[in-house]
Amino acid sequence: MNIRVPDLPDFSNFKPIQKQIAEDNYASEFATKIYQQVLAYDSALGEDYEVGVRLVNFGQTVTFAIHSISYNDPSLIIFKGAADDGAPIELIQHVSQISILLTSLNRKNKDQPKRRIGFYKEEE
Repeated sequence: MNIRVPDLPDFSNFKPIQKQIAEDNYASEFATKIYQQVLAYDSALGEDYEVGVRLVNFGQTVTFAIHSISYNDPSLIIFKGAADDGAPIELIQHVSQISILLTSLNRKNKDQPKRRIGFYKEEE
């Protein structure tokens, strides 16, 4: 009696595909997409407003002006900015927790050029 064992699939390319999927989900990819959305939102605001971020967590709401977005691969995104009183703010979030509401804030220093939002890669 002969029993035929079916051919097993070729998994030789599995590791590179798995690696690519992981890299596509790195914080750097998410940060780049968020940055593009922020720039698009900012371009629609005009010169009298700047981009603000509103976060709601544990019943508290925090709103701040966003100045830069950076990341630390594989999973952290960093938002830097300033509170209403000018105090510096830095928000570090895991990519699985990202949920921000873009909002417009009145610019405080309208006599100075509008601040452009920066994007920093981890090697900078």
